[in-house]
Amino acid sequence: MSPTGRVGVVRPYGDTTGDGRVQLSFTLPVPFGDEAERARAEGAALQLAAKMGLDPAMVVHAKGMGPDFTFFIVYGRVGHVVDLSAVTVAEREFPVLPAAEVNLRIRSALGRKLVVVGACIGTDAHTVGIDAILNVKGHAGEKGLEYYREIRVVNMGSQVSVADLVARAAAEHADAVLVSQVVTQRDAHLSNTREMAGAFRRELGERRPLLVVGGPRFDPNAARDLGVDKVFGRGTTPREVASYLAHALAPQAPQRGAA
Repeated sequence: MSPTGRVGVVRPYGDTTGDGRVQLSFTLPVPFGDEAERARAEGAALQLAAKMGLDPAMVVHAKGMGPDFTFFIVYGRVGHVVDLSAVTVAEREFPVLPAAEVNLRIRSALGRKLVVVGACIGTDAHTVGIDAILNVKGHAGEKGLEYYREIRVVNMGSQVSVADLVARAAAEHADAVLVSQVVTQRDAHLSNTREMAGAFRRELGERRPLLVVGGPRFDPNAARDLGVDKVFGRGTTPREVASYLAHALAPQAPQRGAA
């Protein structure tokens, strides 16, 4: 039985079970200078917290961010509950395979190496994500795609223009293009992805490679809306990506088992 007394319904946990306490942080464009300005800033934060349903709420941390902004951490109680039976989870449509199985499927289905071109597009200079998936050292104890002997990786690095990415993918006869987007201000990751997908369709049409994007702020269910084939969110591992590529590009190969 949940703390609310109803099966499958829960409240947030703070100090005690089911007390509804939550903590949130945000920044307001108000100064945090002298005593009067600080009092006004904290009052603004509490007003926002009240409108968000926190009652009671308290400011537990406030710090000026330059002359015109203040960062807050607010702690308070909400009356909302979560119905676990109404939570929907996107199920993975493919098994996660060991490296040997991925290699076998690619070799059997394609008879050659699978070519992957990866990049961070636009002004995004954060290569940690794309390197974790592509580089042999990998991530979370898993080797990257360079480790797979039946995959040839071309890592273009950061701040790659869409035009250059399309041209390189065409020149390499890429089977798949992997794009990482970490910078999300003003939804740049979404607009960049749509621009990239549109460019591949215009330039290559039906010959376009498989388009895969990933980053911490992506919704894994948004592939169709973004015009790509697959979206990976935070926590994705290299083996998941390799398994998806085998599933999507070598579907007829014999499968000996999943891991």
